[in-house]
Amino acid sequence: MADCIFCKIIQGNAAAEVLYRTEQVVAILDINPIHFGHVLIIPRTHAETFLEVPEAELPELIHTVQLVSRAVVDALHPPGFNIFSNNGKAAGQSVFHFHFHVTPRYEDDNIQFVLKLKKYSAHEMAEYAARLRKHITNDINV
Repeated sequence: MADCIFCKIIQGNAAAEVLYRTEQVVAILDINPIHFGHVLIIPRTHAETFLEVPEAELPELIHTVQLVSRAVVDALHPPGFNIFSNNGKAAGQSVFHFHFHVTPRYEDDNIQFVLKLKKYSAHEMAEYAARLRKHITNDINV
């Protein structure tokens, strides 16, 4: 995509601090990090959300997330780290080329995912499970 900053980075037409690259994946430092050492793992194939990433590219993508996570822990020694992705505007996605974030976390860093947790009513959990099962296919019956 001509106007996608990540596509420009992948093509070498925009600057980035590239940490790792393969034929399918590029890992770069985030220019607006949550903490220093915040890394983005980006598939080379333009896909707006996780659901559009070609299935054949997922193993390399996930392998790179683990490789980068290990590097963050080994190099920076944080007591924790987050792996996340935002898919869609409502989820906070601001660059519409799918990517994973790996960011180090520290005690008392005041970074919070503010959640308002819900409780299922009497039969809601079973109803939601049934709705979701209808759209999940696998070889094993649950």
